[in-house]
Amino acid sequence: MRKNTLTCAFLSHRLRQYMRPTEIQADNYVEQLETKVSVLKENFAQHSVPELEVFASQPLHYRLRAEFRLWHDGDDLHHVMFDQVTKQKYQVHNFPPASKLINDVMADLLLLLKGNETVRRKLFQIDYLATLSEEVIVSLLYHKTLDDAWTEEMQKIRSTLRKKFQIDIIGRAKKQKIILDKDYVTEKLTIKQRNFTFKQIENSFTQPNAQVNINMIEWALDITQNSQGDLLELYCGSGNFSVPLAQNFEKVLATEISKTSVAAAQDNIVKNNIDNLKIIRMSSEEFVQAQQGVREFRRLKGINLADYQCKTVLVDPPRSGLDESTVNMISQYENIVYISCNPDTLKYNLDTLLNTHTISRFALFDQFPYTHHVECGVYMQKK
Repeated sequence: MRKNTLTCAFLSHRLRQYMRPTEIQADNYVEQLETKVSVLKENFAQHSVPELEVFASQPLHYRLRAEFRLWHDGDDLHHVMFDQVTKQKYQVHNFPPASKLINDVMADLLLLLKGNETVRRKLFQIDYLATLSEEVIVSLLYHKTLDDAWTEEMQKIRSTLRKKFQIDIIGRAKKQKIILDKDYVTEKLTIKQRNFTFKQIENSFTQPNAQVNINMIEWALDITQNSQGDLLELYCGSGNFSVPLAQNFEKVLATEISKTSVAAAQDNIVKNNIDNLKIIRMSSEEFVQAQQGVREFRRLKGINLADYQCKTVLVDPPRSGLDESTVNMISQYENIVYISCNPDTLKYNLDTLLNTHTISRFALFDQFPYTHHVECGVYMQKK
């Protein structure tokens, strides 16, 4: 597939001065967002898009996910990252993109690890996942087998950290995962004055910028508020969109390929008292085959696709965008909500979808400030 690479390449050049995350400054935020807006408008001008809706991020402490390599320097221990241009490592003592909670845990955890040979030996990476509800889970990755001694020492460290934080810790090594208590956090989001609860499992996909994620969900709620019929969602993850959007539709059918995400989505359906949403574990390509009768799937047992009158489809694909068969399938729906993390593949898919649909709403969500990455939302209606 030929992709238009102008958007990412040009943005990368224009934003290079902000690329090292430890050096970002809030004073530069407006300028970098204006650059993204300008380039996005230029690259989609040929599609006659409506006025761009822009949703800004907080300029600092907006990320709820972060991962770092560990550098052992004698008795010392450092979080490190690698410069995208020079590929050289540099120490990270504070990380402005990450939430204040993650920054606080980073500092306290490192102090406890440094003096403990049992837990620091062969440790090469630490991943952090936090929530607006002030929970955090930390994953420690090792080049060694973790034993009972590691578990005992890490339980002591967790007990110390729990005096200040709502924290859980996971140990990971080759073919090994040790859960000291639980392997998930519980996020609580207020979306259009309604509270939602989301189980987010360690090492699975979550939206990194929670405040902008709320903007995305509320935008999707707004454009679908008067929808008729049912909703189909592809790539639903743990129900980030489908759970709150269920209120706008008679029924919702959602698909996701990850077992972990499907399990979390099922829990989120129960936690939020949603009674009109079904999640099935299959890829978008498999759903197309099931819908067309090409294949039968045991995973669809008890679900009759003919019972759903889906007039609206929501897709939130990976950076590679939608495959040709999925694009052709969704082009048959009256309304399409396309959430994209890659303007290049979005533009490529629109070349086909705009043969049958027109763009009614177009939005930029600044999920990833100070980088060339752009999140878009497009609402299309049948011609």
